Amino acid sequence: MVNQILKAPEGPPSDVEEIKERSNYLRGTLKEVMLDRISAGIPDDDNRLMKHHGSYLQDDRDLRNERQKQKLEPAYQFMLRVRMPGGVAQPHQWLVMDELAQKYGNGTLKLTTRETFQMHGILKWNMKKTIQEIHASMLDTIAACGDVNRNVMCTSNPYQSEVHSEVYEWSKRLSEYLLPRTRAYHEIWLDEEQVAGTPEVEEVEPMYGPLYLPRKFKIGIAVPPSNDIDVFSQDLGFIAIIEDNKLIGFNVAIGGGMGMSHGDKATYPQVAKVIGFCTPEQVLEVAEKTITIQRDYGNRSVRKNARFKYTVDRLGLQNIVNELENRLGWSLAEAKPYVFDHNGDRYGWVQGIQGKWYFTLFVEGGRVADFGDYKLMTGLREIAKIHKGDFRLTANQNLIIGNVSNMKKKQINELLEQYGLTDGRHVSALRRSSMACVALPTCGLAMAEAERYLPGLIDKIETIVDENGLRNEEITIRMTGCPNGCARHALGEIGFIGKAVGKYNMYLGAAFDGSRLSKMYRENIGEEEILNELNMLLPRYAKERLEGEHFGDFVIRAGIINATTDGTNFHD
Repeated sequence: MVNQILKAPEGPPSDVEEIKERSNYLRGTLKEVMLDRISAGIPDDDNRLMKHHGSYLQDDRDLRNERQKQKLEPAYQFMLRVRMPGGVAQPHQWLVMDELAQKYGNGTLKLTTRETFQMHGILKWNMKKTIQEIHASMLDTIAACGDVNRNVMCTSNPYQSEVHSEVYEWSKRLSEYLLPRTRAYHEIWLDEEQVAGTPEVEEVEPMYGPLYLPRKFKIGIAVPPSNDIDVFSQDLGFIAIIEDNKLIGFNVAIGGGMGMSHGDKATYPQVAKVIGFCTPEQVLEVAEKTITIQRDYGNRSVRKNARFKYTVDRLGLQNIVNELENRLGWSLAEAKPYVFDHNGDRYGWVQGIQGKWYFTLFVEGGRVADFGDYKLMTGLREIAKIHKGDFRLTANQNLIIGNVSNMKKKQINELLEQYGLTDGRHVSALRRSSMACVALPTCGLAMAEAERYLPGLIDKIETIVDENGLRNEEITIRMTGCPNGCARHALGEIGFIGKAVGKYNMYLGAAFDGSRLSKMYRENIGEEEILNELNMLLPRYAKERLEGEHFGDFVIRAGIINATTDGTNFHD
């Protein structure tokens, strides 16, 4: 029953709400338009629905102007994401994704910041075959995008493997439990016979309802002391509490999110707030009831203000907690103590439980491809052929070759050496702590480069780092081509948000453990200005820092930037 005190914002529904309402539970006319071979594109209404199936239409922006001159339609292609809770894939699934990238995609795989695979360059007439082959490997793309719960993340670092398997199982259970119930995906892509609309079957969405959520919803589980998944960036975060090497439950945090819009102060990134503690057995119910609150009170009129963080801030944290406990029928316990000391990956070989080994491989920008003499994709393919453990995609776009036996470690190590696949210790800690979204040429929202540009920029920043003895100092640096936050830019100690081609807003002051947002330091600057600023900031940090002080804390203590104490003062 909807609380009469709490209210959703007034206003006419957005166009996406109307599309969902007409869609017959996310079907629209997707089945028909995907058969149309006249155009490589699809209508916008169907593209909005396509997100709920794990994909959306893009075009190659490098070719856009030339194709316009030739009076050709854009070079349409689809991006496809996999639902893979906790980022864990089996070797045969890795090989399937590799094969599909060669056969139907652009020959590369992107390891995303939500611990899953992303493929680009798939043509419309190959989409169904691609999804079916993914499904045959026991993966799928259901709800990897769209106004539903997205891929559920969990800590992947190998030195925490004592509890990883249990946390991972909860991420899988959450992912399954929160899936949409519509059979649209199975009918359109897997040729299941349509049953909705027949007299015998009335389709319902018991949790989401016919309009689903006002916007996307993200969940992550972190295991202290590692905040590798940036738990405070999630709409709903669970922080594992370990006592005597056993998982006793989770602290619950709500209302995080990274996206914003340039020039619109009503939009901002936000960090989630811890509201209490629940046992493992209560996790599914807490997640479901939290989602229903957002379903009922989220903004369905203005999509820029539709994320759960705005619902929490508008209605008040305590009012949301009261409503959650009312829907649960019980109260959360008091939050328990925990400590985060980092949010990065631990590279190289680490031994976990049962004598198994884990190798964390540095994958710059998360792009798996063969780069000239650096045969990253080929090397991983050969490893997958002999590997008997698993692969774990990390939230920092890196890869863990996991659960390796002593016998297999020698073979895998030989392949790592043969193909020059390293843990990244030969590069600066700054580079290892970097992250970038895809941006140009495939993302339609990108205003500037990110993945293709950041490595070259770091080449130049490394000169400053080396001159000041900071090569081994971890400083998180993140770049996005737009303000949507796919690389969680607002949690980078140094952050860049694309403003125009070659121009970025520069942010400083986020916490190294992911608990504090950054603040804008310089607006609309290019490479020369970026390097000039860092040429002043990094030498000061090297000389004036306190023992153990991180860069994000230093710039605040030194008065270089004000601390962002909450997302609501991000623009102040």
